[in-house]
Amino acid sequence: MRSLWLMAGLLLLGLGLIGVVLPILPTTPFLLLAAGCFAKSSPRLHRWLLAHPTLGPPIRNWEKHGAISRPAKRLAVGSMAVVFAGSLWFGLAWPLLLAQGTLIAVGCGFVLSRPDGPSA
Repeated sequence: MRSLWLMAGLLLLGLGLIGVVLPILPTTPFLLLAAGCFAKSSPRLHRWLLAHPTLGPPIRNWEKHGAISRPAKRLAVGSMAVVFAGSLWFGLAWPLLLAQGTLIAVGCGFVLSRPDGPSA
C-alpha cells in the first residue's frame, strides 16, 4: 500500500509542477494532495516538499492552519472567473455553463471561506 501512496504522490507532484507553467492547471491542490500521499509513504519526500522554499510555505500553511494566503485567494478566484468568462465567450451551451458556474461558485466559496494565511 505504501508504494501506491508513493506513486500517487509522485504523479500529483508532477501535475503540480506542470501547473506552475500551465495556467489552466492548478498547482496548490495537487501539491497538497502530494504532501498527503508522501506523509503516508515517504517521510523523506514529505519533509523535502515542506522544506522547499517555493512549494513548502502554502503546504505548511494549509497543514498547520487550514489557511490560504490572500494573494493565493485572489489568484484562485481570478483564474476561475477568467475560465468562466472564456466559456461564455466561446458560447458553451447553457447547461454546461450552469454546471460550470455552480462548480466555480462552490470552489470560490470554499477558497474564500478559509482563513487568511501569511503571504509566503
